Amino acid sequence: MIQAENVRYEYAQVLRAEPVYQTLRATSMVERCEQSSMVGPEEGEERRGLSRVVGAVRDVLTPNRSDSAPDVDGDGEGDCRLVPVEREFRRPIAYDVDYLVRGVKYRSRLPKDPGNRLRVKVAVTPVVPEGNAE
Repeated sequence: MIQAENVRYEYAQVLRAEPVYQTLRATSMVERCEQSSMVGPEEGEERRGLSRVVGAVRDVLTPNRSDSAPDVDGDGEGDCRLVPVEREFRRPIAYDVDYLVRGVKYRSRLPKDPGNRLRVKVAVTPVVPEGNAE
């Protein structure tokens, strides 16, 4: 029986390992309220308008409030609606690795970062011309 190939294992020098990312997008519905910002000429009205703005900022920055019902008291202060908010997440799913074996540069996509060196399988198979099979 003729041996098909000669195999041995060596270590290659890793030149570069660049992560390949998967981008995931998620959309969630968030309640946004537009507050009326009418400010009257009187000092008391101005404070009321400022406190209204501060309250609007507090409502936006405080998620999951127990009193999350829209503020509709008849004077137009509570114009609330659900709006879609899209978020994007990136996570590494593989690594494109450049490595050197006996002076020859190769590139492979691997499931994780191999570090400074990579174990490789070196196989040598003789090429026999098809017309000379005896």
